[in-house]
Amino acid sequence: MARRRLTLPDPERLAAAAPAMPAPETTSMFPPVGAPPIARVAGDSAASAALAEMAGEMTRARDEGRMILTLPLEAVDEAYLVRDRLAADPEDLAALMQSIAARGQQVPVEVVALEPGRYGLITGWRRLTALRRLAAEHPGEARFARVLAVQRQPETAADAYLAMIEENEIRVGLSYYERARIVARAAERGVFPDTAAALSHLFATASRAKRSKIGSFLRLYGALDDALRFAAAIPERLGLALVKALDADPGLAERLRRRLAAAAPATPAEELALLAAALKRPAKAAPADQVWAEQVTRGVHMSVARGRIVLEGPDVTALLQARLLTWLRGG
Repeated sequence: MARRRLTLPDPERLAAAAPAMPAPETTSMFPPVGAPPIARVAGDSAASAALAEMAGEMTRARDEGRMILTLPLEAVDEAYLVRDRLAADPEDLAALMQSIAARGQQVPVEVVALEPGRYGLITGWRRLTALRRLAAEHPGEARFARVLAVQRQPETAADAYLAMIEENEIRVGLSYYERARIVARAAERGVFPDTAAALSHLFATASRAKRSKIGSFLRLYGALDDALRFAAAIPERLGLALVKALDADPGLAERLRRRLAAAAPATPAEELALLAAALKRPAKAAPADQVWAEQVTRGVHMSVARGRIVLEGPDVTALLQARLLTWLRGG
């Protein structure tokens, strides 16, 4: 028995063979072509009004942050505000990148409109950074080339800074040094008249004790900011002890700056160890004629008195002695 192949029917033949069916009755805001002119004018006006109302509602939704926008990464300026977080934890950022690669961006960033096609970043620095790194690692993938965002309209720059800080305080938390730094930088940019006003506004909901500690870290920021490499890693207790020592010893800041420059710590642990060592008192009393003493580098301690320089420590070796003699002899 021969098999017949089944094929799909030809739509044109079906249409030609089908009996003509009356069109269903419909209602529309647009009058039929044969309607009187006044009816057509009324319909056009109603359609225009509906479109205008829809456009106005969309504009309000965008401006009030009720609409999620899709923006090109290059349209967002992350330097619009001085960022409060000094650096993203590498492990946390890697985890965020994996999440976005697997599930997409789940939480939009917050931006403010600067000019047509340009936006300033308010919150979401880590998300924007993760997307930019993914875009660099996967060139040509459209899903990493755009960022989801909601538009905000902060009344002042101070309000924009406050929004940034509040998000980081809630999500991850800032170190005391980072809190002090953003207070100082906001004042430096003229957002606030001084650091006292910046502190009271940006951390208005913090306890009095917390604001006091942030104020103490401002002293540390002013003395050592450009000399520190891993400032965000300074714990509360060590930071407060350093501030106390800086207040008690006017020359400590400069000595610390020289030590940090000479040691060039490569990790947070190395820098913290150097800072902690600066707080330790020498085991024996210094000679009465001693001018100053300090650890010039790891393993070498120098003390200077009238007519005398003493080098001590495990790294004071024969090689160091030979190099020092060669230098002194002009070799």
